[in-house]
Amino acid sequence: MTQVTMMQEGKQMTAFLSGEIDHHWAAVLREQMDEAIKATVPEKLILDFSGVTFMDSSGVGLILGRYRLMNSWKGAVVVQKAPAGIKRMLAIAGIESKD
Repeated sequence: MTQVTMMQEGKQMTAFLSGEIDHHWAAVLREQMDEAIKATVPEKLILDFSGVTFMDSSGVGLILGRYRLMNSWKGAVVVQKAPAGIKRMLAIAGIESKD
């Protein structure tokens, strides 16, 4: 099942993503993440992809949208623990994924 679990620690928020991120699920995840992000306005957002099993270009759009949102108040975004196939897709899009 596709889901996101948000965890706040001080001024840092981590989004633990799992399942498949496609057009349908990207919209659901975007809504859930934005609600939590706007409510707390973190300085740093970590997107943890360790539980993601599939992602299409909608996932790239999801990430870029969070970059724009966080940038609106000078916040930072870190993408981490993306599986190899997803990491290659992110690299093509110019998005770095930390291990």
